[in-house]
Amino acid sequence: MNRTTLTILLLSASNVFMTFAWYGHLKNMAHKPWIFAALVSWAIALLEYLLQVPANRIGHQVMNVGQLKILQEVITLSVFVPFSVLYLKERLTLDYLWAGFCLLGAVFFLFRAKLAGA
Repeated sequence: MNRTTLTILLLSASNVFMTFAWYGHLKNMAHKPWIFAALVSWAIALLEYLLQVPANRIGHQVMNVGQLKILQEVITLSVFVPFSVLYLKERLTLDYLWAGFCLLGAVFFLFRAKLAGA
């Protein structure tokens, strides 16, 4: 498996854990004290970091830091939108689409040298 693909897979898995750590408690721990939710979130976040750190180290071998960061943001939005709609039952609005277009613009500018073959 090439480094870019492995980076994308690890960052995607990391983002699933991150999203649950940051937002999952809003649905299933709303009645618990915030400190309990924070401790559970930290435990979930540990799993996120165990995937994200190697992903960034592997990805940095084939991408610069800006490219890694924007890749992370695209993956974050790709994980967050279904999570917020399906799990948290939030309403899907056009704002998500506009945010996605903005990220596509950022991807273009940070990856245009690679896309042009330079």
